[in-house]
Amino acid sequence: MDEQRQAAVPGAIAAVLGWPVAHSLSPKLHGFWLREQNLDGSYLGLPVAPDAFEAGVRGLVATGFRGVNVTVPHKLAALQIADAVDAAAQAIGAVNTLVFGDDGRILGRNTDAYGFLNNLTDAGVDVAAGPAMIIGAGGAARAAVHALLSAGCPRLYLTNRTPEKAVGLREGMADDRIHVLPFNTLNSLPDDIVLLGNTTSLGMAGKGTLDVTLTGLPSDAWVHDIVYVPLETPLLRAARRLGLRTVDGLGMLLHQAVPAFEAFFGRQVTVSDALRNHVLGRE
Repeated sequence: MDEQRQAAVPGAIAAVLGWPVAHSLSPKLHGFWLREQNLDGSYLGLPVAPDAFEAGVRGLVATGFRGVNVTVPHKLAALQIADAVDAAAQAIGAVNTLVFGDDGRILGRNTDAYGFLNNLTDAGVDVAAGPAMIIGAGGAARAAVHALLSAGCPRLYLTNRTPEKAVGLREGMADDRIHVLPFNTLNSLPDDIVLLGNTTSLGMAGKGTLDVTLTGLPSDAWVHDIVYVPLETPLLRAARRLGLRTVDGLGMLLHQAVPAFEAFFGRQVTVSDALRNHVLGRE
């Protein structure tokens, strides 16, 4: 983190930009931390149309915002507008956090891989213990693959309904631990998998279901779904019924916000049960 972010910044303002953005839980979770830390700051949800993204960001820089998170559909545009990007953003090819320097420079970061990995390790998953399989080949899949390989996953199976996208991801990552498998592999999964992860929107409310035959997985395997609406997706429900260990997707959202909050407001925070309950409206 930059030295100028080491101390809490009184009156700091940050935001999440999306189109649409009303559904975003980021203002709720950052607002929780602001109150928990007793900080004088604000975090907003700002709808920004794609054709207004660059002008909107530069306007926020000029008005003194400390930075923004970006969500769909702005992660590629955020990469392009940044004056410099971190290693994770370069590897993943997308930016989800823009930090504004006091000199006006825009620094691009990707905390999705951080959030993905910390959600798993927080649950007790040892991603280096054996092979993993990732379903999907979009931006979330790229973050997941980068996180797993960086953390020592020895072999990574990758499958996607459009195989060309999976092949493109493998070639872009240029890591021989990645093995692309046909999509129908979901009917007969490799029997050495430690972790099965879904990074597609299938299973999300209104998005259709993901058909996977889980019976071939080892009894101690983990099943993870990045979808968190609903919190227990059909994939996770099926895994739980088989006695497999599961990890829902909400933790990824919460953990990816940790380094962003520190960059914007100058305080280290943690993901707690209280935060999770607050975001879920269980208070």
